[in-house]
Amino acid sequence: MWAVIARSLLSWFPIDQSSPLFQVLHRVTEPIVEPIRRVMPNTGMIDLSPMIAIMVIIGMQYMVASVVAV
Repeated sequence: MWAVIARSLLSWFPIDQSSPLFQVLHRVTEPIVEPIRRVMPNTGMIDLSPMIAIMVIIGMQYMVASVVAV
């Protein structure tokens, strides 16, 4: 979840996409964000897929916590 947030924040700044930090965040988060981006309708310049990914991750955390608590 924190990697998705960091990637979203970095997208607001002019950062070199070949930098090691950007590459690591991209490799870690792309398998989560890209399928959501494919399904979501185009919203123009705003990419909402990271926000949806964070909601999915939080939902999964609650589901796992409820199963473990039983």
